[in-house]
Amino acid sequence: MNNPEMNMRFMQIAMKHLPEGKKFLDDKGIELNMEDLQPMLELLLNVMSEAYELGKEHATEESN
Repeated sequence: MNNPEMNMRFMQIAMKHLPEGKKFLDDKGIELNMEDLQPMLELLLNVMSEAYELGKEHATEESN
């Protein structure tokens, strides 16, 4: 999926939960700055996109 609007919504969700993820890493002694976190955010967005598509596919199957 390459929907800019959906990608923006996914990014908002990721940023909402970023402090919790950062705290988890900090508590484990893993220090990352925003530049280091960027690849992980991209990975998270890919996971969210795939999960969205899976849910969309499932909903379509259920309605048939």
